[in-house]
Amino acid sequence: MNKALLIKGGRLVDPTRKISRVGNLLLKDDKISWVSEGRENPVGKAYDTLTAKGLIVCPGFIDFHCHLREPGFESKETIATGTKAAAYGGFTTICCMPNTRPPLDSAEMIVTVKNKAEQEGMIQVFPIGCVTKGRKGKDLIYMEPLVKAGVVGFSDDGDPVKTPELMEEALEIGKMFNLPIIDHCEDPNGGPPEGEEKIVARDLEVAEKTNGWVHIAHVSTAGAVNLIRQAKAKGVKVTAEATPHHLLLTEDMIQKRGSLAKVNPPLRTEADRQALVAGIKDGTIDIIATDHAPHTMQEKQRPYADAPAGISGFDTAVGSLMWLVQSKQLTLTELITCLTSKTAAILNKPLGSFVEGTAANVTIIDPNKEWVVDMNKFVSLGKNTPLAGAKLTGKVVATIYQGNLVYKDDSVIIGLR
Repeated sequence: MNKALLIKGGRLVDPTRKISRVGNLLLKDDKISWVSEGRENPVGKAYDTLTAKGLIVCPGFIDFHCHLREPGFESKETIATGTKAAAYGGFTTICCMPNTRPPLDSAEMIVTVKNKAEQEGMIQVFPIGCVTKGRKGKDLIYMEPLVKAGVVGFSDDGDPVKTPELMEEALEIGKMFNLPIIDHCEDPNGGPPEGEEKIVARDLEVAEKTNGWVHIAHVSTAGAVNLIRQAKAKGVKVTAEATPHHLLLTEDMIQKRGSLAKVNPPLRTEADRQALVAGIKDGTIDIIATDHAPHTMQEKQRPYADAPAGISGFDTAVGSLMWLVQSKQLTLTELITCLTSKTAAILNKPLGSFVEGTAANVTIIDPNKEWVVDMNKFVSLGKNTPLAGAKLTGKVVATIYQGNLVYKDDSVIIGLR
């Protein structure tokens, strides 16, 4: 950003600083420069102004779980298109899963993705490395080179860590680097929901034994929430995430939308959905992550049994999640906390806040903007959503990454001072 920008008159929401008030925010030299105590203006006049009256202004969203598909599946998504879709969805930092082709199981692959993101991406990308070589579930990778290359965790996402012994070894090594082992908890031989809860219970038992850090991906059942709640009460080092689609939708959507509603883990019951919300409110579930999983429409139009699982989530995340606020299931601060400061804490990065001197990453939301989901207008290559045609209320209207306006809705006006 060449000139300072004052974001004026919006509702500033920063859970880290316990701010939720109408005020002004000054961005300068790509950093958070100043936050007003009330509605006063900063000293000086060398800045442009973005009028944010009636809008929510919060730290840039952080997504701990998404799929960018590159390398190997560029017909579904690329780093360029995925980061652009994320920016349009309000995300300024995303963490990409390693189930690419080839998988991200070496320092060379991690560096390749990071370089590609720096060259072609619109926002920050942190790769997640594999737990096992080739994601085959047999031999643990040598983690240290991947840590030095910049991974923020390890996962065989799409599959669980195959055995308790492998999980124990992974947690012991992950503990050396203070990085989580992120598990897709699903017993291939167990039916839902028991298959999820069986692996969650196994992982929590091994985490307690090793004092290692396990992160439970896309929690979807009430039973899993209860297991995690009990483990946290015992001091087990566990964090967990829920997705927008599991917080919004239930299994009824499968009858309505077929393969477009096929996701792994599957959509569950209303009781499960409510348990996830309760888990967020009491801190059992730490963060919300999209599990953005783009596929081609040709793949998604196959019969249900043959179609790949996954929902393209960047474009609809905020519209989906704001329903939880509108229906008073979550407060606005609770929601934003799970998308910003809590995720930053898991990453152990100076992100997710309006602390002066940190990167000027900002998301601006119009909480009253009504819009109809048109998957043909998705920025992502993945148009696969069961929400096509749905009317949502609440939309990102601007995203600023390191002081650069990477997305702006036509309704947002920036004026010269």
